[in-house]
Amino acid sequence: MKTHDLVSAGKPEFRTAKKLLYDGKDVAACPYGEYWRQTRRLCVLHLLSNKKVQSGRAVREEEVGLLVNRIRQNVQPVNLSELLSCLANDVICRIAFGRKYSATTNFRDQLVEFMELLGALSVGEFIPCLSWVNWITGFDARVDRVARQFDELLEGAVEEGVARLEKQSNAPFIDVLLRLQKDGSEASHLDREGIKAVILDMFVGGTDTTSTLLEWTMSELVRHPRVMKKLREELRSKIGPETETFHEANLDKLEYLKLVIKETIRLHPPIPLLSPKQLTQDATIMGYDVPSGTMIMTNAWGIGRDPSDWPESPEEFWPERFLASAAAADVDFRGQDYHLIPFGSGRRGCPGVSFALAVVELVLANLVRDFEWKLDGGVRGEDLDMSECVGLTVHRRLPLLAIPATVSDY
Repeated sequence: MKTHDLVSAGKPEFRTAKKLLYDGKDVAACPYGEYWRQTRRLCVLHLLSNKKVQSGRAVREEEVGLLVNRIRQNVQPVNLSELLSCLANDVICRIAFGRKYSATTNFRDQLVEFMELLGALSVGEFIPCLSWVNWITGFDARVDRVARQFDELLEGAVEEGVARLEKQSNAPFIDVLLRLQKDGSEASHLDREGIKAVILDMFVGGTDTTSTLLEWTMSELVRHPRVMKKLREELRSKIGPETETFHEANLDKLEYLKLVIKETIRLHPPIPLLSPKQLTQDATIMGYDVPSGTMIMTNAWGIGRDPSDWPESPEEFWPERFLASAAAADVDFRGQDYHLIPFGSGRRGCPGVSFALAVVELVLANLVRDFEWKLDGGVRGEDLDMSECVGLTVHRRLPLLAIPATVSDY
């Protein structure tokens, strides 16, 4: 990834991805070149930079506050998987579109199907002469239907953005793209489909990976009461009890919270097989001559559990492992350390890590500080079903159902 970063920056073409992502006009799937560079720069500068991430603080704090209030009013088991997905969806919709969509559309089901199709290994994709099988099984029809559903939604969002283009100063991301396109400046290379493709990238990436990471972190905390208790003690000692207002600025104080998230990412990378790359020229990799056009798959799940990199109980959830040695403490998951690369690295690494972590840290801090969590039916934490469902992102196979109780009442 480091030595051959440039020659491995290409992207293989998949028919399904081209249909769903506007013929590869997005950032994730488009070929490496000037279009990709300009489009990625737009996303980083106007949505994913640290400055822009911080500008969304009020939205995140408001949505997390709504989530906490919703849980407080519920004495029955809550579906944390659904609540966390809705929260991630609402945050990205408000920042990207300027409003929520989850209340008016069946967003969760559509998004799940979108990600399922994007990660599917269809016969016609790898054996072109058997592409008719996709038609017989109805796979192509599903792809066309889902692509049409999202296009209708995005077209409506673009029209709303055009209508308010001159009326808003603190504009959502879609308005920024439309204004830059109209001015003939940074986004002049984007047509209408290109704008929809970029917004779709940000929406899908910002919603699904964030909610997946939250879901698995809460699952591990419920399974490990010791870790949950230790994290709550840190929150209450450094931030205060649940009666005090929690602000995002306090997150920098929470060292153990960051270890818990890092350990969850190690065991449960949201995308276990990173988005495939393609060599743009011949290369020699680990002594092997690899021809141009070869597709490269990176097993982030396997890297995070490799005993040679993680000799101390690699299958065990143990956040303190990152304090056990200086080498472990230095491990970074943002693409600079090849012992842990859940978001990729180099030119094609995910640019939205800071955006996702801002949501994840704030949600977890509130859920753990304010509530004690028990599993429904008296199920013990160690007996929680942790099986996975297969897809581009790996969710829990069964939703996480838990009973909340305010810490002061527990």
